[in-house]
Amino acid sequence: MTDFRSPLAPDANAGKVAVVTGGGTGIGRATALELARTGAKVVVCGRRPEPLQEVQAQLGDDCLAVPADVREPQEVAALVDRALERFGRIDILVNNAGGQFMAPAEEISLKGWRAVHRLAVDAAWDLTRLVAERSMIPNREGVVVFIGFSPRRGMADMAHAAAARAAIENLAGSLALEWSKHGIRALCVALGNIATEGLDGYGPERVAEWEREVPLGRLGTPEEAAALIAFLASPGGAYVTGTTVVMDGGLDV
Repeated sequence: MTDFRSPLAPDANAGKVAVVTGGGTGIGRATALELARTGAKVVVCGRRPEPLQEVQAQLGDDCLAVPADVREPQEVAALVDRALERFGRIDILVNNAGGQFMAPAEEISLKGWRAVHRLAVDAAWDLTRLVAERSMIPNREGVVVFIGFSPRRGMADMAHAAAARAAIENLAGSLALEWSKHGIRALCVALGNIATEGLDGYGPERVAEWEREVPLGRLGTPEEAAALIAFLASPGGAYVTGTTVVMDGGLDV
């Protein structure tokens, strides 16, 4: 869908400040661009400076690029410091950073299991807690988006990653129950097979197999995922919290 055009108004997120982890490539990059296109100021972070700098160059002064490994608490604190120093507040947090590898369940070592969960669960929680404490709770406003997986019923050769993403789905629901009183919404967006550089890394045969499994008969695009996330963060999604929104072409069915 190279001709995809977002239906969101250019002021849908006007006046908001968003932080997007893993914001230099793939879904994170597309989300940062869409949030900026709809009026938000954006902070992108990731481990590699070069892709972040490309996003910043494209967006100009409305974007701050911060190289950071969100698995490291001191780097998370520095990220939040820089975001608040530059823009004064954080209204939207998109926990997009993640990474996994394919392996039969019996071959996933404790080290490998912990590596996946450290990024998808522990790091997401550390950043979320800090952003809530320092900006969203005092300002009594905020949206936290976690990126999950579809299918949601389990995934062969991905037991560690599927379990991690299930954990953040439950975390979103728990935070919605506790933080709604602060004006904070928390939700999960469970994405299916999205055509990104990361997906390409699994090889053309595997990607073609995954594409054939999708009822709609194609892969999703980062731009489609970004438009959904930007909508949910906007006033249009103001009554959506504590749930998982699935975008997978029917795969979970």
